[in-house]
Amino acid sequence: PLTIAVAGGTGVVGRHVVAAATAAGHPVRVLARATGVDLRSPEHLADHLAGVDVVVDASGISTLDEDASVAFFESVTSSLLRAEAEADVRHHVALSIVGAAAAPSGYYAGKARQERLLQESGAAWTILRTTQFHEFVAQVLQRPPLLGVHLVPSMRTQPVAAAEVADELVRLAEREPAGFATDLGGPAAEKLTDLARRYLAATGGRGPVVPVPVPGPMGRAMRSGGLLPGPGALRGRQTFDEWLRAVRSSPGV
Repeated sequence: PLTIAVAGGTGVVGRHVVAAATAAGHPVRVLARATGVDLRSPEHLADHLAGVDVVVDASGISTLDEDASVAFFESVTSSLLRAEAEADVRHHVALSIVGAAAAPSGYYAGKARQERLLQESGAAWTILRTTQFHEFVAQVLQRPPLLGVHLVPSMRTQPVAAAEVADELVRLAEREPAGFATDLGGPAAEKLTDLARRYLAATGGRGPVVPVPVPGPMGRAMRSGGLLPGPGALRGRQTFDEWLRAVRSSPGV
């Protein structure tokens, strides 16, 4: 077994990485604020990585602001790489997004910066780019409606299960560093507005859903399918509707 440290191990994907790695028999360390670890501060971070073989970085920040995203991922990635070098960690596995390099604006700009830092680091790394998770729809709908109307970006997406992303991250952690791994997307391409309407219907939400074109290169990529995985990408199994049925049957929904 490998000792695996999961940065952001309490997040949407990170908690699944912890579960998958544990189920595979690997000792796991969770690096997150909830466990007393500030990923943006290199102080004492190497101590948490002593004896670690692989770091899986599933950390993230809830923002659409480009500067905030870049600052977060630059700080976290730099701190982790510095601590990993000090602790002799042999492999860094990072979670990124399909289209991060092609449309580096907003949140994606931070992921693009993260990718460049790894490429320039001289460390042994693997990057897995995936599409948005099923949970992305709920995150979009958390924004307050405008006069009862849900404004949703005009976007083609191919949502994938967070648990399946985690399984692939653990498989990559068990292998030799591979640079850019094969992209991972969900089983089917969808319109974000259609997903939003189905989510609202399933969870008792109200109000019409209106598509809003996002300006600039990011908006063009959203509408054109530039954020969808290519033909050679891996495909997840769980559909959005299967995920939605699981959400609907969960307590409190």
